[in-house]
Amino acid sequence: MRAVKLGGLAVAGALGLVAFTSAPPAVALKPTPSTTPSAKRSSKPPSTPTTAPSQPIECNPPQAVAALTTQPWAQQRLDFTQVWNLTKGKGVTVAVVDSGVDVTQPQLAGHVTSVDVTHTRTTDCVGHGTAVAGIIAAQDRRSQNMPVVGVAPDVHLVSVKFTNQEHIEGSDPNLAKAIREAVALKAKVINVSVQAPDTPDLKSAVKYAQSRDAVVVAAAGNVSDQNRGTVGPAYPAEYPGVIGVGSLAPDGTVAGSSNTTTKVSVSAPGQAVATLWPGGYAPNEEGSSFAAAFVSGTAALVRAYHPKLNYKQVKARLEATADGSAGAGSGAGMINPRQAVTALLPGEEPGSAGAPPGATEPGSGHAIRVAYREPPDRQTRSVALVVAGAALGGAAVVVAAGVFVPMGRRRGWQPGRRPTGSDGTDT
Repeated sequence: MRAVKLGGLAVAGALGLVAFTSAPPAVALKPTPSTTPSAKRSSKPPSTPTTAPSQPIECNPPQAVAALTTQPWAQQRLDFTQVWNLTKGKGVTVAVVDSGVDVTQPQLAGHVTSVDVTHTRTTDCVGHGTAVAGIIAAQDRRSQNMPVVGVAPDVHLVSVKFTNQEHIEGSDPNLAKAIREAVALKAKVINVSVQAPDTPDLKSAVKYAQSRDAVVVAAAGNVSDQNRGTVGPAYPAEYPGVIGVGSLAPDGTVAGSSNTTTKVSVSAPGQAVATLWPGGYAPNEEGSSFAAAFVSGTAALVRAYHPKLNYKQVKARLEATADGSAGAGSGAGMINPRQAVTALLPGEEPGSAGAPPGATEPGSGHAIRVAYREPPDRQTRSVALVVAGAALGGAAVVVAAGVFVPMGRRRGWQPGRRPTGSDGTDT
C-alpha cells in the first residue's frame, strides 16, 4: 500500500495532457488518521483505500500513460520468470483487498473476479488496486510489446473492493469485512496494501484468515518528510503471523518513504515501480503497497509449488530465502522468488513437506541448499579481522623465535660475523 495520499488526484484529472506524460499519483490506501496530503507528489507518503462515503462517489482515477517501452527494474531485479517453467501460480487464489480492479485493463481482462463490499460499484475509482493487481498477475504480453508482467500470472485473482477513496479519518469497518470475504472466496494469499489503525475487528479478521490457512501479506506503510518520526506501526502488517513488507529503492537501500516502525518480514521493490493502471499504465509508483504486491505474487508461486506448506511455513520460507537485511525496516531483505520456490532449506530432505518436488534447480539436476541468512554483522566481522591479524602476528613471532633463538645460543649470543676468504677479504 502506498503511504502517501493522492495529493495530486484532482490536478491529474484536470491536466490530462500532463498526466499522459507522467505517472499517476501513487495511492497508499490509508484508512488512518492523516493530515492533508501535500500537493507535491514527491513529498506524499503512500495512502490506502477506504469505506463507502455517504455522498455520491466520484470515479475519476488519475489518467494513465498509454504504454510502457522498457522492462521495469523491479522485474529485472527479481527475475521471477526464471521459475515459470516450474510454476506460474496456477491453482492458487490471490485476493487483492483494495480499491477495486479495472477488469478491462488489457493485461487483466478475463482474469479477475470482482467483489464489492462497499455496495457501490466494482470499478477501481482510485487506481491503487489495479496497480497492485498488475504486479501480482499481469498477463504476459511481451510478444505484443507490453514489457510488464505479473509475478504469478496463472493465479486466480479476486478483487475485494473495500473503498472508493484514497484515505479517510479513523478506521474503516469495510477493511475487516473485505478480509473475511476474501477467506470466503477461498483465497490462500491475501494482499492488504493498506496501513490502518489497530482495531478489534481488523485483528479478528486477520486471525480468522490465518485460521483458514491464508497467507496475509501487508504493506509496512509509508511516511512523508513532514511526519517522519511521528508515525506508529501500520496494521495489519504489525500483527503476528502477517508478512509485513518494507519498500526498497533501485540501489537496494530502504526507500525513504518506507515506514521502518512497522515490523517487517521481508522487503521488495517499492520505488520507481512500473505497473498497470486503469486505462493503461503507471510508470513511476512508490510505496510499500507495491512492494507487498511483489511478495504476494511470490507467496502464490510458493503455495503453488509447495501445496503442503501452511501459512507459517510459507512465511518462514520467504524469510529464509531472502537476500539478507539491508538495514532497519528491511527485515530479511529483498525477496528472492527463485530461491523461495526452489531452495532446499536446512532440515529439509527431498520429498519432505517443504522440499521442492525433486528439489532441483531449474535447468539442472542439482539440489540447492540454502542456509538461513542472518543480517550482516559488521562489528563482529571487524573484531574477527583484528583477532585474526593478532593471531597471525603472534604466530610469526613464534616462528621467528624458533629459528633465531637456537642460532643465538650457538654463538653465545655474540654478534654474527661475515665470512672471509683465504686472502682476508669479505666473501
